[in-house]
Parts: sequence; structure tokens; C-alpha cells
Amino acid sequence: MIEYIKGILVEKTPAFAVVECAGVAYMFHISLATYSALPAEGETVKIYAHQIIREDAHLLFGFASREEREVFRRLLSVSGVGAGTARAVLSSMDVKDVVAAMESGDAAAFKRVKGVGLKTAQRIILELKGKVDFSAFDSSADASVHAGGIRAEALDALEVLGFVRKNCEPVVDAILTANPSAPVDQVVKLALKNL
Repeated sequence: MIEYIKGILVEKTPAFAVVECAGVAYMFHISLATYSALPAEGETVKIYAHQIIREDAHLLFGFASREEREVFRRLLSVSGVGAGTARAVLSSMDVKDVVAAMESGDAAAFKRVKGVGLKTAQRIILELKGKVDFSAFDSSADASVHAGGIRAEALDALEVLGFVRKNCEPVVDAILTANPSAPVDQVVKLALKNL
């Protein structure tokens, strides 16, 4: 399974992005939310991946954040919701709005998405209400609009060092609040002193 790919953004459209890494170009199907979070073509990008292997195709779906990918995966777990519908939901609604609609039982919000009828909207709410961790969607996560952000990289580095992400998030957020322009290595060093 591919966790993420970090490389040069070769091409981006509202439907897909192509990232070149080590001489191999990967095409990701993306949502409009991810499209708007991507940097300009030619810049380095980190895209979180979800791979679907079918009899007739191997597909990669790309996301600007782990949170968006997690909601996508949860939507796929709902009976009758495929990758196209899940991507349409994330293209039409912000991740926080999707979670809020699930929790509040707002079927009308899902019905506004092309391809989602009342029964599917109700099924999404029934099967996912209470199953998405709200702490992953706190306002401090906005500090990293795209996945290549300082916050995400610092948290990834701390995870590699064996720390639990949830324990690191408040420490990293406090450091970035005090020093918003701090580079990743400085954020990690300061976090290590406080963990």
C-alpha cells in the first residue's frame, strides 16, 4: 500500500494530478479540494494516496491531507458509495462540512452532491455517524493547508521517531503559533524538548 508520494507536480487539472518521483510519474484522481490546495506545476508536492485495484484497472486517488483521505475511505465503506461518488462528495463539500453533515444527520447536504440521492445520503449518515474522529478536524489543522506544510512534515518526522501523532499535535501547534515561520527541523527539535 502506498502512504504518500512526494515529488514534482508535473501536471494538475481539476480531475487529476501527475506527480513525478524517482523518474516515475504517478497519476492521481483528485477532488476539487485537493486541486485547490496543490502548488503550482513544477513545485514539490506531497500527496497522500489511496490505491484501488480492480480487475480492469489500478487506480490512485490523491489527497492534500490525511483527513480528506480518511473521510474518503470512510465514504467508500458505505454500501452503494463508490470512488466516484466519494470523490464527488469531497469535491462539493469541505471535509469539515462532510463530517458535520454526518454528525448532525443533514441528508440535504449530501443530496446536493451530484449522484447522491436521499437513500444514499441517509445510508452515509446511518453508517458513519460517530465513526469519524473529530479531533482530526480541529481548527489548528488549518495551519497546514496543503500536505507539504510545515505542520504535516513535523508531525510525520515525529511519528517516524516513534512518537504518537495525537500526543505531538498540541505541542507542534503551540510551537507554530509562537513561531509561524519556523522551519521543519526547528519545529521538530523544539517538539522533542517538550515531549
